[in-house]
Amino acid sequence: MLETTVVVIGGGATGMGTLRDLCMRGIPAILVEQGGLAHGTSSRFHGLLHSGGRYAVTDNASARECIEENRILRRIGRFCVEGSEGLFALTPADDPAWVEPWVAACARAGIDAQELEVGEALRLEPRLSPEIRRVFRVPDAGIDGFRLVVHNAMSARRYGGRVLTYHELTAIHQNGGRISGVTVLDKRSGQSVAIACQALVNAAGSWAGRVAELAGLRVPIAPDRGTLIVFNHRFASRVLNRLHRGADGDIFVPHGSITMLGTTSSPATGPSDTRATSAEVLRLLDLGEALFPELRLYRILRAFAGTRPLMAADGATGRQASRSFQVRDHGADGLLGMFSIFGGKLTTYRLMAEKVCDRVAAYLELQAACRTAEEALVPEPARGDLERAARYFPVQGLQLMVGRLGDELPAVIERAAARARHTLPGRNAGAGNPLLCECEMVTLAEIECVGRDAATHSLTDIRLRTRLGMGTCQGTFCSVRSIGALVDQDVPLDLSPVDNVRSFLQERWRGLRPALWGTQARELELGRAVYGCVLNLDGVAHAKGN
Repeated sequence: MLETTVVVIGGGATGMGTLRDLCMRGIPAILVEQGGLAHGTSSRFHGLLHSGGRYAVTDNASARECIEENRILRRIGRFCVEGSEGLFALTPADDPAWVEPWVAACARAGIDAQELEVGEALRLEPRLSPEIRRVFRVPDAGIDGFRLVVHNAMSARRYGGRVLTYHELTAIHQNGGRISGVTVLDKRSGQSVAIACQALVNAAGSWAGRVAELAGLRVPIAPDRGTLIVFNHRFASRVLNRLHRGADGDIFVPHGSITMLGTTSSPATGPSDTRATSAEVLRLLDLGEALFPELRLYRILRAFAGTRPLMAADGATGRQASRSFQVRDHGADGLLGMFSIFGGKLTTYRLMAEKVCDRVAAYLELQAACRTAEEALVPEPARGDLERAARYFPVQGLQLMVGRLGDELPAVIERAAARARHTLPGRNAGAGNPLLCECEMVTLAEIECVGRDAATHSLTDIRLRTRLGMGTCQGTFCSVRSIGALVDQDVPLDLSPVDNVRSFLQERWRGLRPALWGTQARELELGRAVYGCVLNLDGVAHAKGN
């Protein structure tokens, strides 16, 4: 049996932020996640760090939370935030009467919304529709949800936090109306693990309702499904929003070398309802043309969907539901020591964690203040580490690698240096650390180090940590290179090499299928030829001589 003070359920941004907050307050805690890190909504959204402009009119309190947390996250999570800005553009299809109330609402929320001349906006974003009528600049930005979760985990571990991935909550135990522990199933070994604790935080996002049911309780969660498109190049330098009441297909968010368009909104059948459809992709393209008329000329890389854990307390659903959040102390429901945090947005994850941890600390009768807004998630890399890294990593990928690795940077550099010592004399120091994924600039030393992490069990886990296979080729070339390198370095993974590649490619296929036409269909056939014909991934037997 394991023992701790608090168990946190859910390995997304809110859960991991809660673990970090508790541990920084000196409260021992263990986090339990049924899949890998960022298994749910935190890896299935448009990657927008909201300024609050989208909610200024309809939910001004949420808008105020967004802009305040936006400023904090730019400071503490700079390796997760792409410091661009955002534009809100009024198209001919949008109601001009919306503009003045929106400007006034932004001012009330503390959002700096500055109007630009249309000509200046077109100079900044030359592919933007020349038909736009008015444009405002706001402090939107892009944020990497995968990296945000991982960096929070790194911070929590520095303070003694423990993370159990691929462990599913199966029972919640109480004694005399108080939380006494939980039972979780290790999905890899099939073994049940008991964890004794004094408090339980339900931060399971779209799964929060199911977690509450294990304790005989209810939380008002209404998962809402949203589909997004990923384009294979960056045709916008800034976040682009339509200046109207929030609707489908009205946000473009650039990330690195790609651009994302989203989202749709429809009731989800459950928290795992994440299948994007071709009809949704076509509808998003129709809607997106209002901002970018040449949108259909850009190649679609993939499409995906996620579920929003919206509050359903007032009966509102979808776009009408509040984007605020709620902390529920289930002591009022007869179970002391259990707390649920739900609703909200990734932008406000840190604030959500702070509020629920305030409640937990009070319940435990501990005087411990929140410090998560003051300390960076990961420390700045040492100058000496950067100088060493420049010897072993490709210059064009150095900053990408530094931003991804956080606390693991020194270990990865040392691994690359060790490999360099065994290369042939006279060869470049980086020769022992080859690029395995050219699209995302991922090297052997990086995937080897991530592969040996306790939270890594598959090639897909490595993908989420490094972005391996998330570029233009969608893993066609780098997946087989990487699994070969991992086998060569004796890195233990749960699945066989063939099953790892098969699982990896199947996940990529889910994103390709909804947009399978044009150049994307041709690339898929190339991948099928590589893995089906050349490598015989499906293990088809051929008669001798054929």
